[in-house]
Amino acid sequence: MGRYIIRRVLWILVLMVLITFITYLMFYLLPSTDPARLRLGRNPGPDPEARLAVIRHQLGLDKSWYAQYWIYLKNLVLHFDFGHSYTYDSDVKPLLFDRIPRTLFLVIGAALLWLAVGVTIGTISAVKRGSAVDRIAMGGALVFISAPVYWLGLVGLYLFASDIGVFHVFPGVGTYETHHGFFGKIPTLILPWMVLAAAFTAVYARLMRGNMIEVLSEDYIRTARAKGLKERRVIVRHAARSAMTPVVTIFGIDVGVLMGGAILTETVFNIPGVGRLSYDAIQRNDLPIIQGTVLFLALGVCLMSLVVDILYAFLDPRVRY
Repeated sequence: MGRYIIRRVLWILVLMVLITFITYLMFYLLPSTDPARLRLGRNPGPDPEARLAVIRHQLGLDKSWYAQYWIYLKNLVLHFDFGHSYTYDSDVKPLLFDRIPRTLFLVIGAALLWLAVGVTIGTISAVKRGSAVDRIAMGGALVFISAPVYWLGLVGLYLFASDIGVFHVFPGVGTYETHHGFFGKIPTLILPWMVLAAAFTAVYARLMRGNMIEVLSEDYIRTARAKGLKERRVIVRHAARSAMTPVVTIFGIDVGVLMGGAILTETVFNIPGVGRLSYDAIQRNDLPIIQGTVLFLALGVCLMSLVVDILYAFLDPRVRY
């Protein structure tokens, strides 16, 4: 197991370098706005070309792309420096690290919610297959899978926000920044958690239901029942544990992707996280911030994949490295 983990960690480092290189190539080869002109502004004053040349030199844009990439990679490896933002006139690392806790808080809360609710609904639907409960649960799952996140967020605000909602249940838009402390911010994230988790809960419920139906027909489940074990123990300790393996696979990937990709939810509820920072950087062609957020997203996906591979050995005794 130890050698496997070391190999995966080394592969993650190689993948990070490859991702930064591809991102650089995309922004240099594709047509884009000159960052120096964005910094210069709409009122450049006298001799704009001279000022433009000075700004390019300050930002290092007068060097070749491979020289700029080498400087960026060297600073990243040696000093953990993500570069300097063109538009914020600040280092990327404090900007990124300031937003990461908000995105983690949003994603982890939504992930725990969709995993718990999705697995529970899927298990109940499989056990009561063909019943009214099963039909209602799977019909509701189909509705939530089809609902876009931004539309569901707006509907949730219209119905349940304390400022503009019909029923004043949850805090409204922008309240995340006005509340302080861990427990103070939890009420402001309940509605974003539910909106972000809705579609994933539906997917996990359908997946868990299909896996459970297949597992419940296995010989070892019939053997466990023949031994006189309680039905609840058979379902929870034997069937659900085996059916969880594919669920854990997509759970790790989904959490990793959403760490840097919860852009729509953060935008609708005005939560200044990594996703919102990435969106603003793309609009302003701020390459260092884009590079940092992409690297954060890729690292989240790779780390969650590694955690999933390790969990396999504990969930399924047949898996060995």
